[in-house]
Amino acid sequence: MHLCFIDESGTPPKPSAKTPRPYFVLAGVIINDAQWHEIAKELTALRRRQKFQVFGEIKWRFFGPENDDPNNSVAHLNREDRDEFRRLFFSILTKRRGVKIVGCVTNIKEAYRQKYIKDEEDIYFYTYKPLSERFLYHLQDMTREVGARQLGIVVADHRGKKQDEMLRSSHDRIVQDDSPFASKYGNFVETLFLTPSHVCVGIQFADMVAGALGRGFNTGDWTHFQNIRSAIRTSPDGRLVGHGIAKFPADWLWEPPGGGKPP
Repeated sequence: MHLCFIDESGTPPKPSAKTPRPYFVLAGVIINDAQWHEIAKELTALRRRQKFQVFGEIKWRFFGPENDDPNNSVAHLNREDRDEFRRLFFSILTKRRGVKIVGCVTNIKEAYRQKYIKDEEDIYFYTYKPLSERFLYHLQDMTREVGARQLGIVVADHRGKKQDEMLRSSHDRIVQDDSPFASKYGNFVETLFLTPSHVCVGIQFADMVAGALGRGFNTGDWTHFQNIRSAIRTSPDGRLVGHGIAKFPADWLWEPPGGGKPP
């Protein structure tokens, strides 16, 4: 069984809202169930290192120098120690060949130009759908590799009762769609599962990965992206876009801040 934990970077804006972030990002961390305990155990050991002593939820925004959240679990660390902890945190994923990262980046301005995108929940769903397809393709790849059908479950961060119900309903709709033009989600098990991030190690990994992707696409700073790049799903010839990282809408051109390009 494969678990795909997902979380977002940023919040989808309303159609009329102005946002300094041109891109909305969803990221997924795919972990085989047999690896989960060793990953959780290694994270616990990292937290307990005398140098770090990090307890409580790990979130991307906590690493910002101006973050004053009273629940900030890394507030006691200086900038250098925060960066080292974050690098070691990501290495727990990248050292394991079986762990894969997938994601979808939505160009908010271009998305709202699509007639079928009406509000922020449409933005969320149409970012989620390509991500779910990348998880599906990973399961299909693994099925071919091992010669036995591989199954998966999606676990997402809880946002709110209304948002959760809408996303679960949309998920069920695409999984059960038997149209000849729709992806066949035969490798998925059950429905979408939603859980608060503070009780879920997998969601905390997804939050951090989404933060690294969002930082790159929204600011052109790819420092932390480089720490996760090796775990991102790729094509056989090493391409990320369209394989591990999807775009929505699919045809927008990359226009990064400052003229930079993703590695």
